[in-house]
Amino acid sequence: MTTCPRCHQSVDAKAVRCPHCFAVLKAYGHPGIPLYQTTGETFLCDSCRYHEDDTCIFPQRPYAKTCTMYRDKFEPVEAELKSPLYPSDVWGRFKTWCRRNKGLLLLIGLIGISILVAIR
Repeated sequence: MTTCPRCHQSVDAKAVRCPHCFAVLKAYGHPGIPLYQTTGETFLCDSCRYHEDDTCIFPQRPYAKTCTMYRDKFEPVEAELKSPLYPSDVWGRFKTWCRRNKGLLLLIGLIGISILVAIR
């Protein structure tokens, strides 16, 4: 259970709207995407990492009060990278490459078998 930012009532974490005050809690049509909102007269862009490095593509920039892409510039970047995209060890990299290139490995295996059959 989470709390509504507007009325501070407890709300189901999967709810798109608050059942008490009907405030929008998640991005419309995308209940898995959180909707970040400000309270008061501040704008999200003032503390957003994407606004700071000029990679934001949100149309309401720099005056956005709600946003689905917001990332706090004061949070460390490592918090987003919980698991590395590519393993650091050689065996892990080899297994990842094999998983991504199954078709190529199958083709190499078939060519190898046909060469062995042709030699005999």
